Amino acid sequence: MTVPEIAARGWYKSSFSAQANDCVETGHLVAGGMAVRDSKDSAGPALIFPADAWRAFVDGVRAGDFPADC
Repeated sequence: MTVPEIAARGWYKSSFSAQANDCVETGHLVAGGMAVRDSKDSAGPALIFPADAWRAFVDGVRAGDFPADC
């Protein structure tokens, strides 16, 4: 199965990853929103989130809505 190319303005990994390959990368979509993929499989599939859903997720993380031990 071929995975379609995602039009993202670059892919970024967390500065906390310390160059490890066991994390996720995010990319701002050209059409708006955010893509998230596994850094070990950059040619693999990615999850696509509309801008408002991504904003709600980030706001929830900042507010502590997601326990760190999950």
